Amino acid sequence: MLRFASDSEPDSVTVSLSVTPAGELPETGLEDEVPVFTHFYMPAAGGSVNAVFGMDIGTPVGQTQGRFVSHPQGELSISKTDDLAEVVFVAVPPWELETVAVFDRSGRKVDLEVLDVEPPQASL
Repeated sequence: MLRFASDSEPDSVTVSLSVTPAGELPETGLEDEVPVFTHFYMPAAGGSVNAVFGMDIGTPVGQTQGRFVSHPQGELSISKTDDLAEVVFVAVPPWELETVAVFDRSGRKVDLEVLDVEPPQASL
């Protein structure tokens, strides 16, 4: 996500994120039903259709629980122009893990825990 943000600068980028239950991941130490963000949808997928018709066909409806948004000139907080979701990851330059914060839909900061696990294989 941080590479997308850096490559898009000075423009912002929004990436849809989906979860996998912790029980489907190897040794997370979390309860099986805890959702873990593991997959993303390419930000440019369906871009031309979205530009012409205003429809996002690159992201399956109802299958993303989160968003990653970059704020190249902004603050590390939710803005009114962000595409809000259940959970929103916000990043600002210099595009490092230390400059990422997570918020719930109402703008309250949420703790971020990074896991060192491989997500299950997904097919296109």
